[in-house]
Amino acid sequence: MKSVNLHSLRLALLAGCSLALTTPALAADVGASGSAMVADGVAADGVADGADEAATVGELIVTARRRAESAQSVPVALTAVSVETLEATGTYNVGQLTQLAPSLQFISSNPRNTSFNIRGLGNSFGLANSGLETGVGLYIDQVYYARPAAATFDFVDLAQVEVLRGPQGTLFGKNTTAGALNITTKSPTFEPQSSYEVSVGDIGFFQAKGSISGPLVEGKLAGRLSVGGTQRNGTLYNVTTGEDINAQSSVGLRAQLLWTPDEALTVRLSADYAEQSPECCTQVYVAYGPTLKPAAQQFPALATAFGYAPPSLNPYDRKADVDSPTNAGNRFGGVAAIADWDLGFGTLTSVSSWRFWDWKPQNDRDYTSLPILLQSANVEQQSQWSQELRLASNGSNRVDYVAGLYAFRQDLDAQPVSEWGPAAALWLIGPSVPANLLDGYTSKAVVKSGTSSYAAFGQATWNITETLSLTGGARYTSEDKDADYRQVVFGGLATADPVLIARKNGIARAQAYKADVSDSSVSGQATLSWKVTRDIMVYGSYARGYKSGGLNLAGLPTKADGSPALTSAVVKPEEVTTAELGVKSQFFDRRVTLNIAAFQTVTNDYQANVVDTGPGALRGYLANIDEVEVKGVEVDLSAAPIDALKLNLSVAYSDGEYVSFANGPCPLEKIGTTTTVCDLSGKSLPGLSDWVVTYGGEYHQPVTFGTVSGEAYVGLDASYRSDFYSDASVSKYALIEGYTVVNGRIGLRSDGPWELSIWAKNLLDEEYLLFTSVQAGNSGLILGNPGDPRTYGLTLKAKY
Repeated sequence: MKSVNLHSLRLALLAGCSLALTTPALAADVGASGSAMVADGVAADGVADGADEAATVGELIVTARRRAESAQSVPVALTAVSVETLEATGTYNVGQLTQLAPSLQFISSNPRNTSFNIRGLGNSFGLANSGLETGVGLYIDQVYYARPAAATFDFVDLAQVEVLRGPQGTLFGKNTTAGALNITTKSPTFEPQSSYEVSVGDIGFFQAKGSISGPLVEGKLAGRLSVGGTQRNGTLYNVTTGEDINAQSSVGLRAQLLWTPDEALTVRLSADYAEQSPECCTQVYVAYGPTLKPAAQQFPALATAFGYAPPSLNPYDRKADVDSPTNAGNRFGGVAAIADWDLGFGTLTSVSSWRFWDWKPQNDRDYTSLPILLQSANVEQQSQWSQELRLASNGSNRVDYVAGLYAFRQDLDAQPVSEWGPAAALWLIGPSVPANLLDGYTSKAVVKSGTSSYAAFGQATWNITETLSLTGGARYTSEDKDADYRQVVFGGLATADPVLIARKNGIARAQAYKADVSDSSVSGQATLSWKVTRDIMVYGSYARGYKSGGLNLAGLPTKADGSPALTSAVVKPEEVTTAELGVKSQFFDRRVTLNIAAFQTVTNDYQANVVDTGPGALRGYLANIDEVEVKGVEVDLSAAPIDALKLNLSVAYSDGEYVSFANGPCPLEKIGTTTTVCDLSGKSLPGLSDWVVTYGGEYHQPVTFGTVSGEAYVGLDASYRSDFYSDASVSKYALIEGYTVVNGRIGLRSDGPWELSIWAKNLLDEEYLLFTSVQAGNSGLILGNPGDPRTYGLTLKAKY
């Protein structure tokens, strides 16, 4: 695998070098007549065209309402991160974006088991169930990406990222009950441009990026090609194999064409492909949490019986001891076409896309060197297509509007397999059964699912006066889903004893079921905004979001007689209401920006993924939580008190809880009684910190070193996150303690094309956990993944 990864990275570098060699010729073809273009309404420099830079500090153009507007004029709670900020902070994936957007939480034990939440809502934690769709929509260049694994890939040639907080169902539509990530890449330009970047660091870190853009047919056709690759050794050491694991290895490519046959029509075609194949992912020992099970069935006694000891009791020693191969083989890609036709009174937009995702992992899900679970791989393939037609008014009118139609189709095929080893019976069941009962016991399943979704939507803003506006919108969605699940089991000790057969079935059993769900809904929002002055706006909004019913695609929990609980095959739709009050303001010639939002969100029938608490269970199933509530306040402050200094501070306070969850999964500390469900009403919502604070700044000054002139800069960014629970049962053993991560950089931007910087991430070498999980079988073993240690490196950039 390593040779394949290195080969992919070499291809990316070779492509980047080829771009560099072709740039001068391209520039000669165009001369000085080219002009920089605005991609999807976002100015290349992040500042509104024609605006005075000193008067628009931090001003960004966003498309939160599907048209280009100043972020400060949009009555929506959002965090807009420019390409300059992404590049300066070395942010190259969604996981790192959480240090810039405090309301965003991202947890990933591997690409498939990835969740990202906004304001604590959107996706539950733990083993993924493909029938559970995220409540945070991921959009890249206006295309919806259905699988959350796409968020684990590196950014390629970005222009801007917008984190939209709260339901966005009217305009963004499908599965945005908690919010949306609206990501925009750079478009082809008719002015020749190229950029190159190489970074090297410790732990074998190496990253290369390159892009080139320019005209192919003067004034009519432009192209853009972007490539990137990242390689880093693992941050954990596997004492069993003597290798580093939890590595990074990815490569990505994006090619685009921009066709402008006349002034009214613009067509943007794109194709992209990305691949990951790192030695990843595993977890390390964190703690032992006593349960109510007999002592012989708990971790200390079981470890003694096998003569086993973890390689370290300190997770920050970063020592693992898995005895099965680990690999996160992951690839995705697709094509898209975006056409904009200016009709004078409005612009008609068509967004067409087809995408795929393939997941082929290798795992050791018991996370020890013991032969408990020899393999657990949820191999999966996904494809999707979508089509959107949208008509938006041009300019600022008494009534501004957006209306459209949307269609989406997704097909999923999965082939999950699990195989237990000679240590499984004692570890998962206990000494009451033969030691070889589960040796070679295997489950294999074939899962197929399809989703069809159709919607019509519209939103209008009535500018009642020059300072008072009323916005209202609605979306009607109709969805059909179907699933076919078939699992067989075989192997292990051959026996006719019904008691032993029941024990084996408690680990995994043959199941076959079909399910389907059809429903329709109306979601919408209303917002009243008032411009108190030119630079101060207050607004109030009420939004209602909806997520259609889900299908359980990971097997069903069983009834007392051992038969599948078919009532668990389908979960009810999710309904969300959010009320929000906000203020957006700027002071001191717009050198200071202060935005405040207070919100309350109530979700009924919240869709969650919970873990079967049966012995040896390694499966999640879907459930509805009667009611969940989150309320809080968010403050965003940015300032440029002098031209040489930029400062930022964001604070998010959130209070979230299960208002009503009477049939919840029992936390680890209550496992061992005859009770199979626990009342979690009133418990804190998992994945949500009460406090998240991000802050930082950059100071720069002109300098001259001999014949080299430019500006030197120093920057510092920090992110604090208070305690949060990382599992749905909110076990006290799954509590992640609060932590602060500080990143720093120092560099020189020349007056010419290049920039050189030295950087450090986790500068203070903070020891913290990204997440924790409970080992299958509920032995009391708590596992987790420590955050990256302090890393440092050097980056060289050049732009032409």
